[in-house]
Amino acid sequence: MTEQHPSNKLRQTSRFITGHNANGLAIFNKDISEIIPAQNIPTGDILYLGYATNQFPTDLDKDLATYQHYLTNPPNFTIPGGTVLCQIDLAPGSVSPLHRTLSLDYAVVIEGTVELKLDSDEVKILQQGDIAIQRGTKHLWRNTSNTEWARVLFILQESKAVEIAGETLKEDLGF
Repeated sequence: MTEQHPSNKLRQTSRFITGHNANGLAIFNKDISEIIPAQNIPTGDILYLGYATNQFPTDLDKDLATYQHYLTNPPNFTIPGGTVLCQIDLAPGSVSPLHRTLSLDYAVVIEGTVELKLDSDEVKILQQGDIAIQRGTKHLWRNTSNTEWARVLFILQESKAVEIAGETLKEDLGF
């Protein structure tokens, strides 16, 4: 885990996890920090793992321990049978590798403007508040600004592999 990059002026995100006390009343969890630890990734971007589960439906007696495990042993984007909530801060001008995950991803642009480019060369520009539903396709993300950071929130759920014309498309993280 690392500190947020010094040139990243985006606000540090807090995460608030709820639970129950012995009387069944809703409370905020105090065992896990509200500050999400930063993880540098090879592109120069920063990943924040907001939450993770490893089964569906989620067992709320075990999910906190599961998340704590993944904080120290980060997943490769998806978790078999589970979900991943992460936020990525994209450095100015940053471009991800062309990649495919075996997952259904909801991506929400929180700050800045990003380009979503598919391996067919189709491109969409997403601005703050825009949502992309990524369905196992090969794609890349690019921060369109050369001076400002961008932030995208991702919710990923494992999917079955896609079959096209008898060929099974495989995961490819592009690294």
